[in-house]
Amino acid sequence: MKRLLSLLLACVMLFAVALTFAACEKEEDGVKIGVILIGDETEGYSKAHIDGIKAAAAELGIPENHIIWKKKIDESDSVKTAGEQLIADGCAYIFSNSYGHQDYMLELAKKHSDIHFVAMTGDKAATAGLSNYSNAFTNVYESRYVSGVVAGMKLKELVETDKLTEANYDGDNIKIGYVGAYTFAEVISGYTAFYLGVKSVVSNVTMSVQFTDSWWDFDGEKAAATSLINNGCVIIGQHADSAGAPTATQEANKNGKVAYSVGYNVSMLDVAPDAALTSATNVWQAYYKYALSTALKGGNITTNWAAGYADGAVAITDLGKNCAPGTKEKVDEVVAALKNGTLHVFDTSKFTVEGKTVTWCYGTDSDGDFTYDKNNVIADGYYHESYLQSAPSFQLLIDGIKWVNKPLQSGATYGFEGTKELAPAGVEAAKAS
Repeated sequence: MKRLLSLLLACVMLFAVALTFAACEKEEDGVKIGVILIGDETEGYSKAHIDGIKAAAAELGIPENHIIWKKKIDESDSVKTAGEQLIADGCAYIFSNSYGHQDYMLELAKKHSDIHFVAMTGDKAATAGLSNYSNAFTNVYESRYVSGVVAGMKLKELVETDKLTEANYDGDNIKIGYVGAYTFAEVISGYTAFYLGVKSVVSNVTMSVQFTDSWWDFDGEKAAATSLINNGCVIIGQHADSAGAPTATQEANKNGKVAYSVGYNVSMLDVAPDAALTSATNVWQAYYKYALSTALKGGNITTNWAAGYADGAVAITDLGKNCAPGTKEKVDEVVAALKNGTLHVFDTSKFTVEGKTVTWCYGTDSDGDFTYDKNNVIADGYYHESYLQSAPSFQLLIDGIKWVNKPLQSGATYGFEGTKELAPAGVEAAKAS
């Protein structure tokens, strides 16, 4: 009897060991993900990606040790070095999060056809012709528009309570400012959406944009915001990754100036509790959940992915204590309209270029080499952003916005009613995205 019990116990132990071994083997065989980041947890843009990846992985049951991070990788050959290390570590899917990473990621994709590379915010996948190379971006212009509505509500309150001075006006127009990183389409699209959001509430507004030539430069962004505030700008928006601009507005606000901030990526309430109204942000978990679940199933990640409020891919952060009364209700109304398609951010009836309504546009990048982008992306009365590529392409320099420290130079080819002969042969109207 004892020998039988001993034998049964031994069998149970062997079975348990076998199960444990199988589980370990399955974990080791699971998909490994590589991530190349321009920054780390200390800057908002990369932190948003890190949080999105971790949340998506946890939801999908991907172990933390199956995600390998390469942080603070600048836009240089170091991207390829990091990529080769990730491949050596067994990563089958590699993501990068900076626009300047994309050329190096493309080189890696051409060299390693068995590995899938995703260059977030990139814009070359549409022409690359590679099944293992993708781009992805959110429709962040939607949340920038909504953050502009928040700013517009504050401006309206300031006007109604007689808080503005002559210094805050340029003629009949209220002055607002914007700190931008580069003169890329991504930045132009974003600041235009923000401006149009403001104008949807207060129509008499002009905006000055000051560029820093850097995605993250705390001192440079703070100095740019300070300059704009000293020039009478009431609200400072930003497409830059540090808290420099919100810090400048908080200091100005505490010193008695009318100055408020709309940030990017993360809430700025910690650094600007009195000045911060909200921040436009990406909800990267939406994309990474899609991409990682596709990877787990062994599927093909789409060449270009873009989504907005309707798919939970963008948002604004918590409203600050100094937002105008009724702001939440207005935000809910605008978000609902974006979701159901009754509101389009780049409605051509809401802006002009050279004093005219733009009726056709096909965008190119600054080098003019986007041979695929030959369709008129204005149809049904609005510019169809992220229609031909996931990354923003809007580069129209609309009336009411000026660049402070750069010469105005549009990267888009466009025309007005009666000038369609200037468009290339074969231009077709874009269909709704």
